[in-house]
Parts: sequence; structure tokens; C-alpha cells
Amino acid sequence: MPHPKRKTSKTRRDKRRTHHKAQAPVLATCPATGTIHEYHRAYYVEDDLYYKGKLVVSGSEGK
Repeated sequence: MPHPKRKTSKTRRDKRRTHHKAQAPVLATCPATGTIHEYHRAYYVEDDLYYKGKLVVSGSEGK
């Protein structure tokens, strides 16, 4: 394995890592129910599963 010729300074290392940070998720409002959810994720509203504003699974099916 090759080794670095010189030690990387803390400043140089930290400059490179400035872009490695957590981002807040992008939120959307459902046109059908008005609930706030993450983009490209299915979400529950009163035991019903929705995706892209459409009912995917009804909560009363299993009962």
C-alpha cells in the first residue's frame, strides 16, 4: 500500500470535509389530505397509506 508523502494538516482535512453534512429532508404537502410528508415516501393518514396523493392501502381492509 502506498503511503502519503506528507501529513495532511488539520486545516486542509477540515476544508475537504465542509461539504459532508446532514441536510434537512425536503417536505411536501399532500394535495388530497393536506398532510406534510417527505418527497418520494409513502405516508399514513388515519391508518390509510398514501403515495403521491393517492390511496394505496386502506386501513379498513385488514379489519
